[in-house]
Amino acid sequence: MKTQFLTIATIVTLAVGTVTTAFATDNNINNENSTTLTNVSKINKIELHGNVELYVSDGSADQVKVYNKYYAENALVQSQNGVLRISSYADQKLVVWVTANDLRSITAYDNASVKSFGDLSKIDLNVTLNNNATADLKLDAFKASINVNDRAKANISGVVNEYDLKHDQSATVNQTNLVAGNANKTITNKFVKANDAELAVL
Repeated sequence: MKTQFLTIATIVTLAVGTVTTAFATDNNINNENSTTLTNVSKINKIELHGNVELYVSDGSADQVKVYNKYYAENALVQSQNGVLRISSYADQKLVVWVTANDLRSITAYDNASVKSFGDLSKIDLNVTLNNNATADLKLDAFKASINVNDRAKANISGVVNEYDLKHDQSATVNQTNLVAGNANKTITNKFVKANDAELAVL
């Protein structure tokens, strides 16, 4: 029994090591400068601010791996009440890989970018991009709500049963490789709305 347990533990360790190496190799990341944060759990929402490059993947256990010596930089990675906040305002992007079991929401601001590592299999996922944020996501979801504001850019692919897209005219959305069962699309122009409101006041 003990031998079986050790064999299973070894296989799991090797599998995790292989995935980590593949991730670092595929994304041209120096794995030697990484820091794994152990004080995170039950991540259901991620907020990004500043110059952050986030890779997100599914997993049975939550894990956050930072690929920079971020403690020496102007950066913050904080987990509280299920919300993981990541911010960095250094010139070089802060690269972070998050594995989450129950991720439901991603919100990005400034120049932050979000990329999926493998398919994101979710029941209900909400993604909001603001300012100049970007996202490249491959989804396998029952429901996905994508909001792309300002001059943000989104590249959405995969399969979604219930798909809701809202974006500003100034934003860019590529969904050529997306298969959606029921799709709803709304385009807004905040500048026109602002002018209309001003005219109403006059």
